[in-house]
Amino acid sequence: MTHPLRLRAFQLLFLGRTLSALGDAVVPAALALAVLRATGSSSALALVLGCAMVPRLLLLPLGGVLADRLDPRIVAIGSDLVRCAAQVFIGVELLGGDPTLLSIAVASAVGGVASAFAMPTTSPLVAGVVDASGRQRANAALGAARSVTGLAGPALAGALIWAAGPGWAFVLDGASFAVSAALLAVLRVRRTPVRRRPLLADLREGWSEVRSRDWYWSSLVAHAVWNGVAAVLVTLGPAVAIDRLGGEGVWVLVLEAGAVGLLVGSLLAGRARLRRPILVANLGLATYALPLTLFAVAAPAWTVVVSYGVALAALGFLNPIWQTVVQAEIPPHVLARVTSYDWLLSLAAMPLGYALAPLAADAWSPTVPLALAAVAVAVACLGTAAVPGVRRPVGAGPEAAPEAAPVAAVR
Repeated sequence: MTHPLRLRAFQLLFLGRTLSALGDAVVPAALALAVLRATGSSSALALVLGCAMVPRLLLLPLGGVLADRLDPRIVAIGSDLVRCAAQVFIGVELLGGDPTLLSIAVASAVGGVASAFAMPTTSPLVAGVVDASGRQRANAALGAARSVTGLAGPALAGALIWAAGPGWAFVLDGASFAVSAALLAVLRVRRTPVRRRPLLADLREGWSEVRSRDWYWSSLVAHAVWNGVAAVLVTLGPAVAIDRLGGEGVWVLVLEAGAVGLLVGSLLAGRARLRRPILVANLGLATYALPLTLFAVAAPAWTVVVSYGVALAALGFLNPIWQTVVQAEIPPHVLARVTSYDWLLSLAAMPLGYALAPLAADAWSPTVPLALAAVAVAVACLGTAAVPGVRRPVGAGPEAAPEAAPVAAVR
């Protein structure tokens, strides 16, 4: 079987999405450093980050509708160009030497809006350029690239700010989005025409597709819980590492182990041939209870580091597997809308974890919320095994849908 990376269409998509992901990975770190340099205020940083997150959450379902109605390639190109403009605008403001918090916040909000429209396009783009037999390897390659960009993004942001200053860092980041848009512009994607209907009808149809599949909605609940407890660990983990596990270096090692685990899991997913992939992947996510428990009891540092690497390897393994099954079993004309609800539930759970974790830690101690989070993620992920659709072999039930005939040639 020819690897998708040998196909010109997927090569363009891979390079474009990787550059876009690198830009997404650079933005938070660069924005944090730039805002703190400009204002010296953590509250100002929280405001700017919130301006990016809130419109992203609110507009994700609308982004799914637009990607289904239009060519997802066009939506992705437009989103990259808007994010390019937002980053360049922030860069110019910083180069001018007198940036205002309002202008940076507005540009960040614009970038958040564009991100809401970009996120649902990836799955339809993969389904539109890669045949079903090669999608798992294609998704694994994209997952591995995201792991690498997630690891390199903060370091690259710091290097750019150190070498060229915050302004040029944002300008160069904007250029990465522009190159991504140029690569997608020459891509040919097959797509399924969608009948135009009222917006609310489109939103309801997407939600109906989610609700009608027990394997999908039950897995989304488990994935949302996973993201929520991940926010708990990210919030409380650094303090536990510093106070009880040996210092800041331990937390850095934990993060590095997680980055390596994500990459390894993505690479393993490309070679996996599973009869019940959703069941195996969801059970693997339950391993996140291990680092949560070990943090809660202040176990030896090496056990915490190893367990976190294993847990993130399970996440890296799940993502390509999940995307491949979704692309196979969700009808192409609603794929972007279904994907947008997936992102919405996952992202919405994280602010809840960020908000509740410090409150619980102040009321009791970090041990209590970390232990509760471990129980929650274990129950949620292991509990999906009780759902018939999760245990069903892929393609063996009435929920499996045949692929629509291509409307345009891929290559």
